Amino acid sequence: MIIVFGSINVDLVFNVAELPSVGETVLCPSYFKAAGGKGLNQAVAAARARPDTTLPVYMVGCAGNDEFGDIALNELKETGVEISNVLRGPDPTACAAVAVDKIGENQIIVGSGANSTLTAEALPDSLLKTNTVLVLQMEVPIDANCKVIRRAKQKGARVILNLAPAAPFPEELISSLDLLIVNEIEASMMANHNNLATTSSRAAAKAIATEYSITTIVSLGAEGASAFNSNNEWQIGALPITPIDTVGAGDSFVGNLAVGMALDKPLPEMLRRASVGAGLSCLTEGAAPSMPNSATVEKQLGDLLPARKISS
Repeated sequence: MIIVFGSINVDLVFNVAELPSVGETVLCPSYFKAAGGKGLNQAVAAARARPDTTLPVYMVGCAGNDEFGDIALNELKETGVEISNVLRGPDPTACAAVAVDKIGENQIIVGSGANSTLTAEALPDSLLKTNTVLVLQMEVPIDANCKVIRRAKQKGARVILNLAPAAPFPEELISSLDLLIVNEIEASMMANHNNLATTSSRAAAKAIATEYSITTIVSLGAEGASAFNSNNEWQIGALPITPIDTVGAGDSFVGNLAVGMALDKPLPEMLRRASVGAGLSCLTEGAAPSMPNSATVEKQLGDLLPARKISS
């Protein structure tokens, strides 16, 4: 099973000609609302990427007793995500203001709301098993993430951490991760925080993988991604597309990787499907609504060469 422990938002998406500079007001014709948050997006991505419903996907998080909470939970339910461990309370559902320009680049501000009330106790031990893949991000309290990771490892579960948005992470827990997923900024930040000498984001990801004996994947945008463990490096390209909206790409990438891990797929295959899934998500506006299903990813696999082993 896949458990996503993380954030639940509603996004207010503004399509603008140019992203605003500091102090600048930019007008756009309209906006739309869509379910979002890295946790919710990754749960939706995993639910759509799985081959069938025999692989359960659970969402563990917090939402408010409000309209935005209803929007978010309806998205999860309609996608087939189990929401019995989503707590609702008096704090407002988190909201993100998302500005997207004409080439698909974005700026995002998040009001955390109910996400900031999530605790480790929301995830029962009964869901932490040896066949569990636990997925976490950094939009909920770090203390809750750390407690959940410790409990998951005690139960023999596998753990994926998407270090986004970039934030310090306790060094003593890095080796507890089975898979660390970072972008270029996050890779360099973690390496610097832990005094690992590096000259690039790829070197940072490799240094982290070697130092802590884990698998690290660094996403490289239009250049694809690189994966490292203590012995090998793989490179995967990106799907050749003209993006409409890149907001959900990283979360689609993570959700597809989680499905691959849950199905015990080899890392090169996981990378290829995840890169295709990320690319396809850029062809639709919004985050959660853009996540492709398994059949669509399968159909497009031929448009991307397999992951290439660089070294051993």
